[in-house]
Amino acid sequence: MIRLFAALLAVAALSACSTPKEPLRQIPIAHANVVPLALEDDFKIEKVTKFLNDPQYLKPTEDEMLIFERQRVNYGAITAVDYGERRGYYFNVSWSAKRPADITARIEYRLENLGAHVQAKEMRFPFAKGSHVTKFTVIGDEYKEGGKITAWRVLLIENGRAVGLYQSFLWN
Repeated sequence: MIRLFAALLAVAALSACSTPKEPLRQIPIAHANVVPLALEDDFKIEKVTKFLNDPQYLKPTEDEMLIFERQRVNYGAITAVDYGERRGYYFNVSWSAKRPADITARIEYRLENLGAHVQAKEMRFPFAKGSHVTKFTVIGDEYKEGGKITAWRVLLIENGRAVGLYQSFLWN
């Protein structure tokens, strides 16, 4: 009986490992709809880190963490085209959910050359609970044509309502 249970447990574990899972993707939004603010204590954006990978704005440093981050985002780039595709902004958003919910993490931002036009990207997290880190990028042609980011904000959206918010000082 114990062998049968162990065999069934092993089969269940292996089948769970073999199911293909779709990777999380950033979804660019043509027009970011305004969502009402209904902030909740169950959802919290703890930290947002922003990294600009552009040699024009990089300052010389001896900080090994910054050197590593620069090398990490450029890893695998061989030609000037490869480096150009990696040039731009990298955002890491740390957030948490105390209860299970279908959450959409959205970053809204304004680019220097586009004025007040708001662009946005989203990632969906069905049944999200616990701590998460979401990575957003504004790189390549989007960064080259739009320029530097002048203001940004990150939203956690549940059922069409913003339940979490973190924004830059210049966002209005």
